[in-house]
Amino acid sequence: MKGYFITFEGPDGCGKSTAATGVCEKLIADGYEVIHTREPGGIEISEDIRKIILDPKNTMMDPKTEALLYAASRRQHLVEKVFPAVNEGKVVICERFLDSSLAYQGYGRNLGFDEILNINLFAIDNTYPDLTIYLDLDEQVGLNRLQNRAFKDRLDQESIDFHHRVAKGYKEVLKRFKDRISVVDASMSKEEVINESYKLIKELISD
Repeated sequence: MKGYFITFEGPDGCGKSTAATGVCEKLIADGYEVIHTREPGGIEISEDIRKIILDPKNTMMDPKTEALLYAASRRQHLVEKVFPAVNEGKVVICERFLDSSLAYQGYGRNLGFDEILNINLFAIDNTYPDLTIYLDLDEQVGLNRLQNRAFKDRLDQESIDFHHRVAKGYKEVLKRFKDRISVVDASMSKEEVINESYKLIKELISD
């Protein structure tokens, strides 16, 4: 059986974790072997890098350092968890991947879309997801949800202007990689978002 690498993307507050969890439950019920993971993180080394990146006290972190840490975490996660699972015929569902770096570091940090893409192409060996589900949510709705979080990590605490730039970055991602990205309206109910995402994934893996 062929394995698949599927990612969920979208701005903070769009419901990636909820949607990914719901989809995984449905796929497991269908009899698929599913790995649910996240970025940055998913394995011990990458989770350690995640703590460094998102720790609110690391206010002195240089934007390029941040970008390189994300790429390093991504590389280790791929070789240790994603690649082996896909090679074994499993369906890997990952919250965030390359597109997040393009939006957050490329645009949010003003490091440049192509500069961040090039750093990451080295890290991922030109590996792209088989399918990316982009959860599309009105920017202000996402920001409102962000403000209601009990704990805000280092990126959550960034300025409104930063999050506006991230939204622009995702628009560029959607334009450049439209062939592998399917957009789901994240303003729908939780069940509707899960069902629509599940339907798109089933269309891919049932071929």
